[in-house]
Amino acid sequence: MSSKNKSPAISGNDVSNFLAKVAAAPLPLDRKTKGRLVFSMDATASREATWDHACHLQSEMFNATTRLGGLAVQLCYYRGFNEFHISPWCEEPEQLQSEMSSTRCHGGHTQIGRVLKHLVRENSQKKIQAAVFVGDAMEENADDLCQQAGKLGVLGIPLFVFQEGKDPGVAAIFRQMANLTGGAYAPFDLSSASQLKNLLSAVAIYAAGGHRALQDLGKRSRPEINHLLRQLKD
Repeated sequence: MSSKNKSPAISGNDVSNFLAKVAAAPLPLDRKTKGRLVFSMDATASREATWDHACHLQSEMFNATTRLGGLAVQLCYYRGFNEFHISPWCEEPEQLQSEMSSTRCHGGHTQIGRVLKHLVRENSQKKIQAAVFVGDAMEENADDLCQQAGKLGVLGIPLFVFQEGKDPGVAAIFRQMANLTGGAYAPFDLSSASQLKNLLSAVAIYAAGGHRALQDLGKRSRPEINHLLRQLKD
């Protein structure tokens, strides 16, 4: 499955629903150390047009968590012929920016399964609070991916999936993967940059500060988000 077309912009309801699911994700238990978030991406050729934009957005994740004690982020991506890259853990936006800016997209098949297996291994070394996956295609066995996603759910690692494009088959699997982990799904394109920034920031804030930090975010968000978060508190 693949998608080359633009998706519709994220609506206010999409933002609200996504934030609601972030708020409902399992609460990180250890707040004595920086939250750990794996930022995984499809770096195959179809994503070349939006890669540079993603480089900018990941910096927003760091900025959103500064007052919460910060965030440690690991970049993970696949591209080309069986190439799978894992960065060191980065605690400053400049570190991750350097990793991403030196990377270019290469043609190849998706390797989402390798991303999910990596999350399990990394979590066995030290707890991961959340993971993000950004991609536009799925060319693997859907049952295998969902089984691996279920393992993340058992381990308490919510996966937040952002789909570039509008392939309905890809969307269905991405949604299911997110649901199995206790995470959430949202579509995006370049016309919805500000909404995507808000969503990424929300995930980062969750990883760094938990539910209480998200409730603080709701106080500064748009009315429909604020209203939804008030319902969640009840």
